[in-house]
Amino acid sequence: MTDQMVLLNGPGDITQFRLQDQPPQSPAAGEIKVRHQAIGTNFLDVYHRKGLYALPSYPAVIGVEAAGVVEEVGPDVTAFSPGDRVAYAGPPVGAYASTRIMPAERVIALPDAVSVKVAAGSLLKGMTAYMLMKKVTHVADGSTVLIHAAAGGLGSILVRLAKSLDATVIGTVSSPQKAALATSYGADHLIVGRGADIVAEVKRLTGGNGVDVACDGIGGDMLLKSIRAVRPFGTAVTIGQAAGPIPPVAVEELRPGKSLSHPSIMAWCADTGRYREAAEAAIAAMERGIVCEISAEYGLAEVAKAHEVMETGRSAGSLLLLP
Repeated sequence: MTDQMVLLNGPGDITQFRLQDQPPQSPAAGEIKVRHQAIGTNFLDVYHRKGLYALPSYPAVIGVEAAGVVEEVGPDVTAFSPGDRVAYAGPPVGAYASTRIMPAERVIALPDAVSVKVAAGSLLKGMTAYMLMKKVTHVADGSTVLIHAAAGGLGSILVRLAKSLDATVIGTVSSPQKAALATSYGADHLIVGRGADIVAEVKRLTGGNGVDVACDGIGGDMLLKSIRAVRPFGTAVTIGQAAGPIPPVAVEELRPGKSLSHPSIMAWCADTGRYREAAEAAIAAMERGIVCEISAEYGLAEVAKAHEVMETGRSAGSLLLLP
């Protein structure tokens, strides 16, 4: 069977994708060749496709996480052998393909308890959750955390990780069906419906105080609501803009003493030490059941459909591409 890759002709809509045969490739020194068995998708892929985060050149292969088996190792690589189960996430982009040459230092061995599908769907999200709750903020016993899209891919892992840290979780979801899912992940309280008064509900649930941490991947006008739902000296974290660009926020909104953070998991992962720390923490969390549910699987030829579903927000969980 011929190996294939998904090329993005240029920034734009799903019509910019095309499937193409992948030329043979072999690893050089310090590299390994990974045969992908599952490729994770993230809203970051949509940002790359649309050009919100520009790529160096086109055509390009996007995608930032995958899992599979080592097919070949470079002449000086001793940490891996052909047949080893592995995963990776983060920069550089290029995962939408049957195989990939990767620096060995960017690849993480998978324990037997973690399947390649779970790893492909949960690694980057698990790393992001670790960064947000252990590095950007410090969520612990007694913390109250607001998590938007609590039934989604990243949201579900954030809920599970926050509960493992003994925090109280207030989640927002768009429907009763998603509320049921978020409850099953451990959310203590749910605010349901796109038109809900989130600030008023958070204040009601917290006795007027607000939350210690708000994790906002929605964007649009939601960030201002998230800031207003945070207690004095708490932190609002903006990690995406699925609903559209974020309008300017007046600095006065941070009074009295609130913090606003805009971290990037891709920037975090640029440092190899930080990357491996977050990846190993995410895999350890997967072994404890802190994972993202897989909501659908698509072939590489169905990449446009996967992106279409991801953008609609209909899916609750992670969408996988299977070479």
